[in-house]
Amino acid sequence: MSRHIAVLLGGPGPEREVSLASGRACADALRRKGWQVSEIDAGHDLAAVLDALNPDIIFNALHGVWGEDGRVQGILDTFGKPYTHSGVAASALAMDKHRAKAVLEMVGIQCPKSVLVSRFEAAKKHILPPPYVAKPNAQGSSVGVVIVREGAKRPPIILGDEKWPYGEEILIEEYIPGRELTVAVLGDRALTVTEINPNTAFYDYEAKYATGGSEHIIPADIPIRIEKLVLKQALAAHQALDCRGLTRSDFRYDEKNNVLRLLEINTQPGMTATSLAPEQADHVGIVFDDLVQWMAENTHAPYDTAGKIEG
Repeated sequence: MSRHIAVLLGGPGPEREVSLASGRACADALRRKGWQVSEIDAGHDLAAVLDALNPDIIFNALHGVWGEDGRVQGILDTFGKPYTHSGVAASALAMDKHRAKAVLEMVGIQCPKSVLVSRFEAAKKHILPPPYVAKPNAQGSSVGVVIVREGAKRPPIILGDEKWPYGEEILIEEYIPGRELTVAVLGDRALTVTEINPNTAFYDYEAKYATGGSEHIIPADIPIRIEKLVLKQALAAHQALDCRGLTRSDFRYDEKNNVLRLLEINTQPGMTATSLAPEQADHVGIVFDDLVQWMAENTHAPYDTAGKIEG
């Protein structure tokens, strides 16, 4: 008899539409692999829905706040069945860009210089001299990111708008010119390096998920020493934050000044038709259905009520 797997998708966050696409693609792949699949549009009644369905395994295809920041992982730990991707601590830490950078720098990975401030302070004056990047401290997929260009007279006033939906903490980060690189890590293996050439002003939400939003060059045409360094740092970041399963680390490479900086690590990268991690897996010989199968079979063991890891 096939094993029963619940695929969590959608959710209440700003990345809902992308999560729906990721989750449906993964659910279809699992069905092709012979799993009994239930799709769950994961709302705040998730615990009750899981109790009613009682699946053997949970595949977490949520993105961004709530689904990727440790809160859903806490529900899954309480439910007590294995689940994909990282656990509570790693998920929460990776989503908190400021604290994640502190951990990464402790293990020798250089990140852009940054300052964490309230959004109101960031809207009043330049915290760093332009150019710089202003981004919500705890969002994914470049949601709410603003680039303040050189010569800008004032900071982005949108940060002080009463309707701003992306949290009160803003990370003001030095702007690193150059090339956008990314590496997917699968378990203990860094797959390859992709260069991203966005067709928008920068690699924003639209460039990541809209058809034709960006061009992916795989493998990236970069010096061998930089390729080895990016692969090494992506794996080191995955391990330093105690991540599990599939992650993706994003970098900026300033070739002119020989500067490489890790921007952030994504604990639940997109699994859509335009997503980078599945594309990298395919490049190294792991087709999409096999990738999803691997993720379902390499799950995070939940904690029992005594605080011990099961399984």
